[in-house]
Amino acid sequence: MLLTGLTALACCAADNPGEDALDRLRAGTFRWSVSAPLVAPAERPADPCVSVKDPSIVQYGDRWHLFCTIRSQKRSHQIEYLSFADWPDADRAERHVLTLNDGYFCAPQVFFFAPRGAWYLICQVSSPDRKPALQPAYSVSRNIADPASWSKPALLFAAQPDNVSMWIDFWVICDDARAHLFFTSLDGRMWRAETKLGDFPHGWSRPEVVLQGDIFEAGHTYRLKGMQRYLTLVEAQAGERRYYKAYLADRLDGAWMPLCDTLEQPFAGVANVRDTAEHWTDSFSHGELLRDGHDQELVVDPAHLRFLVQGVTDQAKAGLPYGRIPWRLGLLEPAGGR
Repeated sequence: MLLTGLTALACCAADNPGEDALDRLRAGTFRWSVSAPLVAPAERPADPCVSVKDPSIVQYGDRWHLFCTIRSQKRSHQIEYLSFADWPDADRAERHVLTLNDGYFCAPQVFFFAPRGAWYLICQVSSPDRKPALQPAYSVSRNIADPASWSKPALLFAAQPDNVSMWIDFWVICDDARAHLFFTSLDGRMWRAETKLGDFPHGWSRPEVVLQGDIFEAGHTYRLKGMQRYLTLVEAQAGERRYYKAYLADRLDGAWMPLCDTLEQPFAGVANVRDTAEHWTDSFSHGELLRDGHDQELVVDPAHLRFLVQGVTDQAKAGLPYGRIPWRLGLLEPAGGR
């Protein structure tokens, strides 16, 4: 069944200018080089910052706009925004903690929703009257460059789905007719719900499981440039290390076929990433592909994939609870031999 599906992908790509890139994807033999750390926790004496993680990034107006979770000593989960023209400037950019929520909010995803001409920030918040308290939410802005412009978060679901007892890391991607919400549940399952494009961000269907296996969290889905093909990256863990798997589908509501889904042959992990500077990470966790655009279709160019990830060495996190791990952000770029 898998071979038949992959053969079909090859045939459909035969008349497509992205054929070579698709063939490389199908081979599943990725090789990356990792930059030095590009974004580290900001120095905030009033509430020392421990880590910067969960990046979501778009390029708009000749600048990169980066949203990420920060973990601090006093306040555990917040979203930080920074903007810069080029990557060497990233760690020197002014930091802004979003003020859209006084409590728990984290794990951002940002995109421009063209049908309404507005930016959307998908995140997770704590809602004490729900069970589980962790809930998917959205915030809206007309100006991505203004960190004070975001609306207060509103919940995506009117009520908790009756078949979901745990969910995390919410991700929206749209096709021509529908918005699709993906999330994981920390138990080897990835889920999907949908709503009509005109009803977004409300009207979600009952979620259904679309992928099962050794998957953990941070499932992110993209459309491949020039194709009606979709790439999902999802984080897995091997012992204390994190790594990424990859899957392909021809529809957002279709079956996901594995490209590279083992520790020995990952999308990104210690087996296929080489250092270009100091060795600073043994884990490749919660990352975002750099997109070829900024709208709700989340297009990436398969011929020029770059992957912004959070990382840390085994030594730096040894013996620490998760909330104290000093995650930093760095960029994976294709290396020779892919």
